[in-house]
Amino acid sequence: MVSTYCLTPKANLKIPTIVVFLLKKLSPFHFHHCKFYSHHSLPFPTTSSLHVKAIKDGSFQNLDVANHLLNVYVKSKNLNHACKLFDEMPHRDVRTWTILVSTFARVGSNGAALELFKNMQNEGIKPNQFTLSSVLKCCSSLSELKIGKGVHGWILRNGVVFDVILENALFYFYVKCEDFGSAKWLFESMEEKNSVTWNIMIGAYLDTGNVDKAVDLFRRQGLKGVSIWNTIIKGLMRNGFERIALKLLYEMVKDGTLFNEVTFSIALVLVSLLKDLELGKQIHGRVLLSGIHVDGFLRNSLIDMYCKCGEMKMALKVFEKMDTYFGRNENSIEEVISWSSIISGLVLNGEFEDAFKTFTSMVRKDIDIDAFSITSIVSACASFGVLELGRQVHGLVQKMGHKLDAHLGSSLIDMYAKCGNLDDAKRIFKQTNDMNVVLWTSMVYSYALHGRGREAVHLFEFSMSHRLLPNEVTFIGVLTACSHAGLVEEGCRYFRLMKEVYGIKPGVEHFTRMVDLYGRAGQFKEIKKFIDENGIHHLRAVWRSFLSSCRLHRDIEMAEWVSENLLRCKTLDAGPYVLLSNIYAIKQRWEEVATVRRLMQSRGVKKQPCQSWIQIRNQVHAFIMDDRSHPQKNEICAYLYKLIGRLREIGYSSDAKLVMQDVEKKQGEGEMLLGFHSEKLATAYGIISTASQTPIRIMKNLRICDDCHNFMRYTSQLLDKEIIVRDIHRFHHFKHGCCSCGDYW
Repeated sequence: MVSTYCLTPKANLKIPTIVVFLLKKLSPFHFHHCKFYSHHSLPFPTTSSLHVKAIKDGSFQNLDVANHLLNVYVKSKNLNHACKLFDEMPHRDVRTWTILVSTFARVGSNGAALELFKNMQNEGIKPNQFTLSSVLKCCSSLSELKIGKGVHGWILRNGVVFDVILENALFYFYVKCEDFGSAKWLFESMEEKNSVTWNIMIGAYLDTGNVDKAVDLFRRQGLKGVSIWNTIIKGLMRNGFERIALKLLYEMVKDGTLFNEVTFSIALVLVSLLKDLELGKQIHGRVLLSGIHVDGFLRNSLIDMYCKCGEMKMALKVFEKMDTYFGRNENSIEEVISWSSIISGLVLNGEFEDAFKTFTSMVRKDIDIDAFSITSIVSACASFGVLELGRQVHGLVQKMGHKLDAHLGSSLIDMYAKCGNLDDAKRIFKQTNDMNVVLWTSMVYSYALHGRGREAVHLFEFSMSHRLLPNEVTFIGVLTACSHAGLVEEGCRYFRLMKEVYGIKPGVEHFTRMVDLYGRAGQFKEIKKFIDENGIHHLRAVWRSFLSSCRLHRDIEMAEWVSENLLRCKTLDAGPYVLLSNIYAIKQRWEEVATVRRLMQSRGVKKQPCQSWIQIRNQVHAFIMDDRSHPQKNEICAYLYKLIGRLREIGYSSDAKLVMQDVEKKQGEGEMLLGFHSEKLATAYGIISTASQTPIRIMKNLRICDDCHNFMRYTSQLLDKEIIVRDIHRFHHFKHGCCSCGDYW
């Protein structure tokens, strides 16, 4: 009966009382034949009672019995008791030592395993092939080339016969330690090579970026197992050859090789990189049809794929049904990753409010909150500009005891800066006290965002003097700072430094920042020269920046020339059309304004609605132009009328020409529209809802117009109130009738 039960493995195994009873009745001679215990985890009380029984009846003196008990302990993950039993054993053979060495290697305690191996040799026990494979695995994990070579030498000196498993362990060791000369020599000298051997060699070439050699080796294979397909496809993706990886994935299907869980996960990652939603849906369907068990890892790959392809409805559907279809292992790594992935996906797709709700639900359900979830939600707070929620998340981070490392620190710096609180951003930066390029880049960019160009430049210079290696993002930050502060000479020097000293190839954002730098300073000839020298006529972002500078300097002739180059691209972005229309409106050329609008309509270009929002007492209030939907609309509009009247008494006047309007609009109607711009409504609501000395922080999805900029300046002067506005490009700090941008934006 016992042997019958032992041959029927079951998940979540429970030992019937009758089986335990029979085991107790077994004689010492029969005890060690119950190998069932070596393959299934027993509850600790059962294991412990068997241990006690073995000691009482003397069977513990039998080495086979003691080894089986040791195996039971390690399989039950009772390593402390396994070690205690090991120390108590009167006799130990190679199997005894191998059980413990291999267990430590399996759980990642590589240093302990190597120390145990050293003690084993000191006791004169000769290791077998399995022991040596485990030891080489530890050397691979620790990149201990010297120790591993010593093991290899011992094998040769003692005449240990190599089997394919031991050879593969030695081969993998040399590959992981990047001793490719020894690895190649061993590979060529191996008489027997299995799929694992070829896998290791292909992986080695992929790790060193030798993609052609890896593909050639893969092609030379006859019958290809699923693991080799997985290795080559994943390696190609890792080296940036997504299209070739996709081609091989189709070949794998044509070859008839069945996908396993790893293949499906790799395929879903590939879909995420390519953002091919239709292919992702096909793979999802194939997963369901295959009948393969959708475990937590595969489920998370599905969620991540749908998130990165922008299909949040399907991502949420997979996420919400995980309890029903996949079961729930509370606070398991898989569950935590599921929550992190869905929050990250919501943030990535701009669904910030749902991200906040999901994170709140995660906290309430007492799900473990990992660093990835925190950085995602902090990023959402930064993008949405909700300072109070960001502070609460920061408080949660401190309460949970998360270490303020470079990535979390830079996320918090970015959040405070983008929420308009530069002082707290600086405080976090000083707390980290870490010469990490990610942190320093975040702080440089924060200064740039707030128009503190010289402080950004000073910080950048300080980091270079301490030999901190800047990256491409660092240079975007410092070029932005130079552009906003009008530091043309410094910006040009940093652009040359980036290319000539640090060898960084300029990207679209670097070119755009340089055009913006010249443009703000009115150096249009330099822009033309820069575009020609760098061959960037095809970059729409560059022409858009150029056109923005034309608006700033009201140069209509240059604007028309730039627009010809930009609109030739037939862009669906409304920004260039609006800019050109506003330039014509400033010059009161209404026919041209109407022409631009007709062109937008014929090309199907729609202007993004302007929106502003403000957070008051943990609630976000959003406004659009001429918004009458707010519950306090009457009070807001009445106060705004009154405020504009008082501002006119100290010199403010509405600039109706800035309204993008039909030619038949009257001056009075234009002024009325200006009066109800979204940022003015948000400002009025902020004033009536906060104390007189409390700063107002307003977020805006587009660039602030000239008229609203003047409105904010005069309001800060009249009411002696600080107003902070974040538009799509930068922050404007209005105080005592002045703006931090110096009217240079």
